[in-house]
Amino acid sequence: MNYPKYIFGLFFLLGVVGCKSSRTLTSTSTDFSLSKKQVIKEHQKLTPNFKTLQSKIKIDYKRGDDEHSYSATLRIEKDKAIWINSTLSVVRVMITPDRVSFYNKLDNTYFDGDFSYLSDLLGTQIDFTKAQNILLGETVYDLKQDDYVLSTHEKSYLLQPKEQKQLFEIFFLINPAHFRLDSQQVAQNLEQRMMEVDYITYQEVGKQVFPEKLKVYSVEKSNETIIGLEFKSITLNEDLNFPYKIPSGFKQLEL
Repeated sequence: MNYPKYIFGLFFLLGVVGCKSSRTLTSTSTDFSLSKKQVIKEHQKLTPNFKTLQSKIKIDYKRGDDEHSYSATLRIEKDKAIWINSTLSVVRVMITPDRVSFYNKLDNTYFDGDFSYLSDLLGTQIDFTKAQNILLGETVYDLKQDDYVLSTHEKSYLLQPKEQKQLFEIFFLINPAHFRLDSQQVAQNLEQRMMEVDYITYQEVGKQVFPEKLKVYSVEKSNETIIGLEFKSITLNEDLNFPYKIPSGFKQLEL
């Protein structure tokens, strides 16, 4: 097993949630009377607004017969950096708008490159904004940049482009009670690639709403990865450091 690859895949997806003063949001409304414009407006009103964020995270990972649980610390400087540090600083990750980098002290290796690696891992095209949006419970595509149609699916509002793209299909399911995402799905059928992020619960922290538990499904041809995330101990807008330096003598990975 290529541990640097899979450990990084786990830690990259870490999110933003949970603290002692948080309150789990309930989801009991089945009122589907709002228009498309109203649903989008209500959803975007709840976009998290912060400068920095720190969180402790528990991750359950499964790929084939390989199953593991991990813990790590996540720090985000919004729109600028995503920093992840595993227990005992064995693995450290730094994602910026133009780079993806990580190193692993278990085997003295590192990776430093573009977002093509993450795109292959997650089953869809990923850049910094999309990665950050996944963590914050935001849609990976801007709802104002396309013409969407509104319908319902089970207990959710369903938004999808009026004309689905030739190379991929997009679906956003929005909860009618708190207007955050229940799920978002991007499928590239011709390439047999798919990413689905299901947001199981949310919580209110400092009068803002963040994911509390979520599950990520990624399919790349016959390979399926499932990552369950539970987020704890969030703090907002503290002065944070983002230390990152690849140790000398480490071997560069070609992924």
